[in-house]
Amino acid sequence: MSDQSSPKYIFVTGGVTSSLGKGIVAASLGMLLKARGYRVTIQKLDPYINVDPGTLNPYEHGECYVTEDGAETDLDLGHYERFLNSPTSKNNNVTTGKIYQTVIDKERKGDFLGKTVQIIPHITNEIKRRIKILGKKNEFDIIITEIGGTVGDIESLPYIETVRQLRWELGYQNSLVIHLTLVPYLAASGELKTKPSQHSVRQLMENGLQANFLVCRTEHHIPKEVRSKLALFCNLNIDNVIESKDLPTIYEVPLYLHKQNFDSLVLKELGLSSETEPDLKQWNSFLQKYKNPKSKVEIALIGKYVSLQDSYKSIVEALIHAGAYSDIKVNIRWIYSGDLTPENISDYLHGVNGIIIAPGFGDRAIEGKIISCQYARINKIPLLGICLGMQVSVIEFARNVLGYKDADSIEFNSQTTHPVICLMEEQKNITNKGGTMRLGAWSCKLKKDSALEKIYNNQEIKERHRHRYEFNSEYLAEFEKNGLEAIGFNPDTGLVEAIIINEHPFFIGVQYHPEYKSTVASPHPLFSALIKASQNYQINKVKNAKK
Repeated sequence: MSDQSSPKYIFVTGGVTSSLGKGIVAASLGMLLKARGYRVTIQKLDPYINVDPGTLNPYEHGECYVTEDGAETDLDLGHYERFLNSPTSKNNNVTTGKIYQTVIDKERKGDFLGKTVQIIPHITNEIKRRIKILGKKNEFDIIITEIGGTVGDIESLPYIETVRQLRWELGYQNSLVIHLTLVPYLAASGELKTKPSQHSVRQLMENGLQANFLVCRTEHHIPKEVRSKLALFCNLNIDNVIESKDLPTIYEVPLYLHKQNFDSLVLKELGLSSETEPDLKQWNSFLQKYKNPKSKVEIALIGKYVSLQDSYKSIVEALIHAGAYSDIKVNIRWIYSGDLTPENISDYLHGVNGIIIAPGFGDRAIEGKIISCQYARINKIPLLGICLGMQVSVIEFARNVLGYKDADSIEFNSQTTHPVICLMEEQKNITNKGGTMRLGAWSCKLKKDSALEKIYNNQEIKERHRHRYEFNSEYLAEFEKNGLEAIGFNPDTGLVEAIIINEHPFFIGVQYHPEYKSTVASPHPLFSALIKASQNYQINKVKNAKK
């Protein structure tokens, strides 16, 4: 679309409070610009000192999202991929931990020639370098950079300072700042209050940045006079004050912003053409199907982090994509696996049409997952086990079908005499937790004419991994003799990637994370297959009840 030699940069900052939805706004804008024909990518700068989210408890920061090249990243990268329908990489997520680690390593090597190492210029220069990496190969016209945290946070200051320097260096027509704030509604006085946004913009200006756009999160429509007041106090044209009202689904946000000409105004500020209207046919079709399903199913999501639903964000979104694709509304029944016992399992799963056993780490609440696998296997309820979900289904089968009562994963019980899930040889001496698992996209060869080959319509696939423990192939022959079959293998290592229980309508376990590759434009076929199997289970149950 553009003939500029270097990309334009859009910086998205936040104020007043966290969790306002900077990632959704960035992803929505990126989708609209891509729909106009521009080459767009989005990166996230996270101010925490962890090197990556890989060692963070999901309760701290939601799910850890994994890229094709094996980076453990912030969950917002999942939004970017789902909205843009294009993969991100390790260069799309930077943390303060990574920045400081790099600078300290350089200092130890003597790269700074004895100079005093400081926040400015050394830390800010490294942040600058990281921001600009994505623009080096001339693959993108526009790079959107979301800055985590809130303006005024101590840990965010180096990033804000870096943006100030970059805007000066890039030239003001080659970059812009979008500031996302909250416009709260006070029920007692019946008013929308602009003061928090005014203070937030002022704080941004004190740090040397003038926002080009103010995106206002609100529960109520913002009248013209309120937008005019915000524009006056924030040095903006009224058209550049954008309303971001609470909507029924995040997938309506791009269309809501487009109605306010947000994308064309952004292009105008950057000196880029907005003549080509965005092609939103596919997006509108998805939304139409999502809002008007022809039927519904209920799927139980069984995990140990269910009290924070962002812990399984990609799974939830994958169910939305696949459900809309099939004109089926998917209701999720959230179940904490630690609550499940053999006595109450039928009460918890009564009426569900399908089950997902969620991924995770550690032995807490594992027995509930194992009990769920047994219940699904015996009662022929469609089940998809993801990563740890596959592993617990293997453990359950070994205990209750093969008769190995102490069968376990050595992650949970290193003394088990039947380690049906074990460590790869190269993992056995690893002591560091971060970044040392099997990560990123790995090849998988599916058995010809297997259920998975039919689901994917392909024998060669690539899926993303995030785990350390593997199926113990020493037991494979015995499993297969008794009805649990391995139907996916890594072609290089021979590791088992997928299993199926024969004589069951749909009982599939995968060692990988299919949810990471589901997007609005390309729903993942495995989730589509689960939803279809759940619908068939529901139909058959109704038929049998009538007999």
